[in-house]
Amino acid sequence: MSEALYNNELKLNKQLKKIIDLNMDAMEFFRRSSGQWKSQRTTHHLPFRRSETGQSQIQVETLPVDHPMVPEICALHNEDPSGAIGGAHVSWDGSMSWDKQDENHQGSTVFVLVPEPGNPQKGTLLRERGYAEIVPVAGNYYIDGENALVLVTEYETMSIFERFWFVNPNTRMRTSTVQRFGGFSTATFCVESRIDPQADSQSSADSTSFYALSGW
Repeated sequence: MSEALYNNELKLNKQLKKIIDLNMDAMEFFRRSSGQWKSQRTTHHLPFRRSETGQSQIQVETLPVDHPMVPEICALHNEDPSGAIGGAHVSWDGSMSWDKQDENHQGSTVFVLVPEPGNPQKGTLLRERGYAEIVPVAGNYYIDGENALVLVTEYETMSIFERFWFVNPNTRMRTSTVQRFGGFSTATFCVESRIDPQADSQSSADSTSFYALSGW
């Protein structure tokens, strides 16, 4: 294929993707993420110029706006539940290559979306617990120009920027950066593949579970 034909095909694919995803918002992104995923990740520890690898299994369950956990999370943040549009329950189980013998990377959290009035592509993301600090935390979210979900969370000791996007319905990418106020920072890239519930159970049993700082 010539370079010109390749560029034209790439341009058409991008235009088609934008047409297909015109209705993409954060809740739709959660719906497309529903299910079980295997995540393979590489984390770069920038001050040490070293990296480590890991894998994880992540379970995502979409929560409709009338799910009882939605107003519960809103109450934790003193947020009016009438502004929420739904959310997700996310659990994870994993490990990293630098783990010590007694380290355990299991957990779960609940997300609730509260969009800006008249703009479902941008708003506040309420969490039952944070990933970096185990307390209720609120961050900001938006859908960018390429239909990726971007999460920005500020903690007392650090800030986290995360970007998620779909390559296809069964493959999702994620990048994240963690900036600690003392200067320590990390950058992570993840490739997440949907696990077919009909797949050979032995294959699932043989797979290794991994941890992600942002959980899912």
